[in-house]
Amino acid sequence: MNNLHLEPSYLEFISEIKSRYQSAQLKAASIVNTEVIQFYWQLGKDIIEKQTNTAWGSKFLEQLSIDLQKEFQGAKGFSKRNLQLMRQFAKLYPDIIAQQAVAQLPWGHIAVLIQKVKDKSALEWYALNTLQNNISRDVLIMQIEQNLYERQGKNTLKVSNFYNTLPKPQSDLALQMLKNPYNLDFLTIGEAAREKEVENELVRHISKFLTELGVGFAYMGQQYKISTHGDDYWLDLLFKCLVYAILLSYTYQIPVSMV
Repeated sequence: MNNLHLEPSYLEFISEIKSRYQSAQLKAASIVNTEVIQFYWQLGKDIIEKQTNTAWGSKFLEQLSIDLQKEFQGAKGFSKRNLQLMRQFAKLYPDIIAQQAVAQLPWGHIAVLIQKVKDKSALEWYALNTLQNNISRDVLIMQIEQNLYERQGKNTLKVSNFYNTLPKPQSDLALQMLKNPYNLDFLTIGEAAREKEVENELVRHISKFLTELGVGFAYMGQQYKISTHGDDYWLDLLFKCLVYAILLSYTYQIPVSMV
């Protein structure tokens, strides 16, 4: 068998390819994210204009949501609540949004800021802090709830060149940008991917991970059928954790295979 995979120079070459690929992923995700945010901002402005200058009534957003979801089947960004957030976004930033820190964030982060931060200066502070420190949405929520803006002061962050710098691929913010639901291009399943293909590809990676966990875990399979009270159910993914067996093995020095 060829032992090329053990050669240091070959491993270095693989590492370089991986690094370039991750960089390409992040750049593509960043471009997609920027376009999505610009689109949402413009749609928010359009909604404000239509509600101001037309007599389309109080059901306008509800009907618009229904029609857009019909037009773009599978898209998750056109719920009535999301349309309301777009409108709030455009009200907060009535002028060009591109050079604002908040425009560089994934929409999930922006939605959190719009809903939880009423002061615009504080919102911008949290947005810039998130960019400079690669903060995930969960951490952002925690910081807002703990009132970090007031506790750390309003001038602790300096404007940086984040507009020209992408976060590292392994950072929380970068990972969440890559997980953007509109961007499936880097899954190796082709352009015409359907929901089942996406599920199978993701489950394949999850299954491999669970299998490699070793002793203590039993991977049972995908679309696992169970029957109860005469009804059949299919679980997307099933695995068992042998916690009891591990505890017995550790306490009494009994091999797990004998428990």
